[in-house]
Amino acid sequence: MRIKVAVIGCGSIATHRHLPEYAANENVEITAVCDVVGERAREAAVKYQAKAYTDYKTLLKEERIDAVSVCLPNYLHAPVSIDALNAGMHVLCEKPMATSIEEADKMIEAAERNGKKLMIGHNQRFVASHRKAKELIESGAIGNVYSFRTAFGHGGPEGWSADGKESWFFKKDEAFIGAMGDLGVHKADLVRYLLQDEFVEVGAFVETSAKENTDVDDNATLILKSAKGTIGTLAASWAYTAKEDNSTVIYGEKAILRLEDDPAYSLVVQYANGETVKYELGAIQSNDEGGQTTTHVINHFVDSIQTDTAPLIDGEEGKKSLAIILGALESVKTKRIYSLEK
Repeated sequence: MRIKVAVIGCGSIATHRHLPEYAANENVEITAVCDVVGERAREAAVKYQAKAYTDYKTLLKEERIDAVSVCLPNYLHAPVSIDALNAGMHVLCEKPMATSIEEADKMIEAAERNGKKLMIGHNQRFVASHRKAKELIESGAIGNVYSFRTAFGHGGPEGWSADGKESWFFKKDEAFIGAMGDLGVHKADLVRYLLQDEFVEVGAFVETSAKENTDVDDNATLILKSAKGTIGTLAASWAYTAKEDNSTVIYGEKAILRLEDDPAYSLVVQYANGETVKYELGAIQSNDEGGQTTTHVINHFVDSIQTDTAPLIDGEEGKKSLAIILGALESVKTKRIYSLEK
């Protein structure tokens, strides 16, 4: 059975990831696309032989579709996802899933009430080096995990977003948060996934220092402590002007794992006994040229619908990763370590 899909929002993430990856999946038919900028919707509609809309509510009412991708500014993620779930559609929502825990809870409730899948687009879990590292940690090969550092930074959305410097990414009422929401929430999700541990405390410094004419964060550094006592740092930045950094280093009792930290090897394992193992596992998905051709997010979402299984990053998982970023904002506001434990 082919799944009929609509993509709501035809900006960069839809153009570069969602639409081409749906088109490459033989089990999918792209039925409709929607964007408030009519020209964008029409271009996508012509390219993928779909129907163009400028109002998502009209699309949800008129189209008989199975699933939607929500590729909109952050403040619209929750309301549009909820409307689509209530219209009886499965939803793949871009990250961060919402702008508050209350919104995230409403999304989860709508998915449960309507018996539909809700998946959040945290693609870092599907990267080959990250999956291999998780295997090594789970197998006990590196012993206890003591610490980590993870970073995600590039030159900023103006080089990537459809609207460049005028992008919604820089508008607080639409984006809600900056580099932390764009990049940091990905790494919060990744470290939770790798360590299979939840974070209980966060302290943060958040600045707007690299970009002009914006009031969202462009540099953020978080210090995190997990339930098992693992501590580490997470950096999110739009100020890494020369080259993107998407690296993670896990410091364990028996070994150090270096993920996406070496130009040639996507995973390097340095054992305490002096042995080093290097894995060539393919490049991480990047905004730069020459990354992978698929993030695996779309295929996983489609598979979860077809096999009626829970997606790897469901609403609850998305909410836990969002909570870390929201906690960081509270830490900045109060100038105190913020407790994430309810």
